[in-house]
Amino acid sequence: MKYAQVKKGIFKARPNRFVAKVEIDGKEHTVHVKNTGRCRELLIPGAVVILEYHPRALERGRKTEYSLVAVYKGKLLINMDSQAPNQAALEWLTDGGFEKALGIRPEQVRREVTYGQSRFDLAFTLRGKPAFMEIKGVTLEENGIAMFPDAPTQRGVKHLEELSKAVEDGFAAYVLFVIQMKGITCFCPNHKMHREFAQALARARKAGVTVMAYDCLVKEDGFLLDQSVRVEI
Repeated sequence: MKYAQVKKGIFKARPNRFVAKVEIDGKEHTVHVKNTGRCRELLIPGAVVILEYHPRALERGRKTEYSLVAVYKGKLLINMDSQAPNQAALEWLTDGGFEKALGIRPEQVRREVTYGQSRFDLAFTLRGKPAFMEIKGVTLEENGIAMFPDAPTQRGVKHLEELSKAVEDGFAAYVLFVIQMKGITCFCPNHKMHREFAQALARARKAGVTVMAYDCLVKEDGFLLDQSVRVEI
């Protein structure tokens, strides 16, 4: 996926989860943050951030001309746009990445499909068998280990339970963790932050849900799924 126009800035502060103060070309701007997670280890005063520029924002009714989409953690560039993993996963699914990884071509790919009490990010068929996929963007990294979530997520637990129910009902089910950076050695659920999610993920895999994690080639103007990462639950 690609951003049409990007700009560098210096992160200053985050008054609330929706906006940040960023210095751009020597002037402080209020920008939209495209990730409502905590991201405390990323958004540190003085960090270099990447912003998507919306040139006609004000005339279209937007409150801000910029959206914060990525941040440098030292030399490591991390995309933190919470909407981007779904688009990148869709491109990976439809451009042959899924088929290359699993040896089967997905067909009739759709987005935002309701099943039970949940709405899954993607749905498709595999040799005529219906399948669901839930996408989770991952921005938390410690010593080369990617972890999810960075805050408790009862919604995430619910999705895993619904995926398990889908398998029981005869569907194929996948959860794909899109790690929005490179340099990762493995992925694991964040037991310390939300033990219930980690336990639900273990139960889901035991129930037949396929758990996958992929890192990404991240550039300032976009990113794409790259290589499979080992999952340790």
